[in-house]
Amino acid sequence: MKALILAAGMGTRLMPLTANTPKALVSINGVTLLEIAIRKLTRDGFTDIIVNVHHHAGMIKEFLNRHQFQGANISISDESGQLLDTGGAILKARWFLDGQEPFLVHNVDVISDISLQALLSEHFKRGGVATLSVSERQTRRYFLFDDILKLRGWTDSSSGEIRWAGDPIQQARPLAFNGIHIINPEIFRLMEEEGRFSIIDTYLKLTKTKSIYGYLQPGQTWFDLGKPDQLAVVSMFLTDHPEYTAQL
Repeated sequence: MKALILAAGMGTRLMPLTANTPKALVSINGVTLLEIAIRKLTRDGFTDIIVNVHHHAGMIKEFLNRHQFQGANISISDESGQLLDTGGAILKARWFLDGQEPFLVHNVDVISDISLQALLSEHFKRGGVATLSVSERQTRRYFLFDDILKLRGWTDSSSGEIRWAGDPIQQARPLAFNGIHIINPEIFRLMEEEGRFSIIDTYLKLTKTKSIYGYLQPGQTWFDLGKPDQLAVVSMFLTDHPEYTAQL
């Protein structure tokens, strides 16, 4: 199975750690975020992996050249010329991701024990264009779903902005996106955007006529390594819970 690890971000929330180091190579308990992501993907059967790069791109390329990951075939999608955001990154990697099978997209700064195989199984069962891993937690931005977890909109709780895909619905269910999704290659034939764009915009446009679903796995542990203080929290958590380190 194929996967894209989104590792091109500037890592501004992790400054000053990312001033001279790409976010993907920030270490936690001596292991880089990129290595943690690669290990998780390969254990869940996603062995053909492409990593997009921009900020300190050369350092990530050198890291991947120096390290061999058993069972993983790794390629690079170089965005050194322009950072393309999530949608643009997926489109640029079309040469690698397109084909007959769905592919995974996983943020490099996400650490979790979410089952990627369970997400894939749900995707096959429901048959939508994409299936988004979501959770019930407090955040700023939420996807809005109906009672069968079909995507219907998006909201920013801090500003009150709501973007509906089609008609508004009553009692929409707000769920936080986990930065992990399964996508059918047909999305490449449905995209109208070019260059730099967010996959959220694409999802909200497509869900007016296509099905995009959320998948909730209650009780799973999830961290977004977005700020330096979170690194210490996760480090302590992994030290106190070695079973998570073994799974990752």
